[in-house]
Amino acid sequence: MKILVLNGPNMNMLGIRQPEIYGKATYADLIAMIEEEAAKLGAEVHFFQSNHEGALVDAIQQAYFDRVDGIIINPAAYTHTSVALLDAVKAVGIPTVEVHVSDPDSREEFRHVSYIRAACVATIRGHGLPGYLEALHLLAGK
Repeated sequence: MKILVLNGPNMNMLGIRQPEIYGKATYADLIAMIEEEAAKLGAEVHFFQSNHEGALVDAIQQAYFDRVDGIIINPAAYTHTSVALLDAVKAVGIPTVEVHVSDPDSREEFRHVSYIRAACVATIRGHGLPGYLEALHLLAGK
């Protein structure tokens, strides 16, 4: 099984950015945690992070041509603004799980809207970094 893990704006700043919300683990820690779990599941994982919406759309489209079996996406702030990410996930038809480290529904009102959710098979929010592992298990069917 081939999984693409996509992270949107500012996720590369984990461990620095608002640790009271996102924790002290770094983006490198997140990647290591996912790689370790993927190895146990026999899944191949690839990672991509960008602060640019178009680059994320390109990565979703490329996943189709790379025959990716599932996508884990944390669109970060683009969750609440990007119809382009929604359309890209719909276009490729790859099972996608939306993940958020915090629970956007418990934060500012503008964070309660998720455009991408309509194209996802599941949403995991507020479970910290282990939410990515939940998404991995869900896509791997284990």
